[in-house]
Amino acid sequence: MFHEFITFVRELYDTSDYIPLHSPAFQGNEKKYLIEAIDSTYVSSVGQSIGEFESKLAEYTGSAYAIATVNGTSALHLSLLLAGVERNTEVLTQSLTFVATCNAVSYLGADPVFIDIDRSTLNLSPTKLKVFLEEKCEVRSDGSCWNKNTNKKISACLPMHTYGFTAELDLLKIICEEFNIPLVEDAAESLGSFYKGKHTGSIGLLSALSFNGNKVITTGGGGMILTNDEILAKKAKHISTQAKVSHPWEFKHDDLGYNYRMPNLNAVLGLAQLENLDVYLKSKKIIAEKYQAWGEKNGVVFKTNNKDADSNFWLNCFFAKNLEERNKFLKETNKRKVMTRPAWNPIHTLPYYSSCLRDDLKDTIWVFDRLVNVPSSPILK
Repeated sequence: MFHEFITFVRELYDTSDYIPLHSPAFQGNEKKYLIEAIDSTYVSSVGQSIGEFESKLAEYTGSAYAIATVNGTSALHLSLLLAGVERNTEVLTQSLTFVATCNAVSYLGADPVFIDIDRSTLNLSPTKLKVFLEEKCEVRSDGSCWNKNTNKKISACLPMHTYGFTAELDLLKIICEEFNIPLVEDAAESLGSFYKGKHTGSIGLLSALSFNGNKVITTGGGGMILTNDEILAKKAKHISTQAKVSHPWEFKHDDLGYNYRMPNLNAVLGLAQLENLDVYLKSKKIIAEKYQAWGEKNGVVFKTNNKDADSNFWLNCFFAKNLEERNKFLKETNKRKVMTRPAWNPIHTLPYYSSCLRDDLKDTIWVFDRLVNVPSSPILK
């Protein structure tokens, strides 16, 4: 199969050179805006382009507020902090995710608890979440949800929109509201993905986007917190700028702050990228359709849109028949300079997180043994 696939991908990208998994696309005003920013001398965390980038992201995603950060992990860290995640509490999340999801939990001294995904969606399973909460947890007189076995508070639920495919947010939100658990979205990979007409990241209490170099649009390094809560938005902006109180000359800080504010140079790059976001998304959906059509002809099952969702198809992926077939495909394609990758090693298999609580993670393991990511850079010709 890999011979036919390599031929198909080389024809798709019209090259005999190395084909990466996902490259940034620069075809607009990136250089112009960067030069203007350098000439203005506003290159760090003070500059009007930061606010403009935030405003345009809030408008695009349908969120009331957007707060720009240096990367997606810092955005997630502050989102969890503002949602009330504290030391010696637990955060319900998925093991099939990039490690930053759980690292942000650990920064706060909390413990990830791994709930299985649904193999059909690649995301946190509402059914299995509800089973865990009904069997293991209870809402106590303080109004919070507690794990009866560990006697730790469940401080948040953290689904991740895997490869841009949206989680079942309406079901997750209903379950979280029933058990008084804040819903925080890891939307790092899902700019341009919509669930029932709403952009990912606009449904939870807070969420985090990423603009790393391999995302749909990039600011080099950068992230964004989204929220519809004005108080949380003001707090996020304040503590992301070292909790500095405005004063003509004195250095006053009224809280524990973080050096997480996005620099102006990154913001101007983001503004240029946003101007072509629709072009990138259109290209990526065409590529996904071509993969799916090729898969149907060749007996390969590519991931399609989840129910009620419109994915950005950040990374296209298919399911091999078993682990042996997956590994052979990865070896042969990479040897022939077509970059393919497996899913991330499930977080519960990493040494630092191996002792975390978890359910059976049956579908997580099934997906990891079979999933393959394939080249998904937008084609702009």
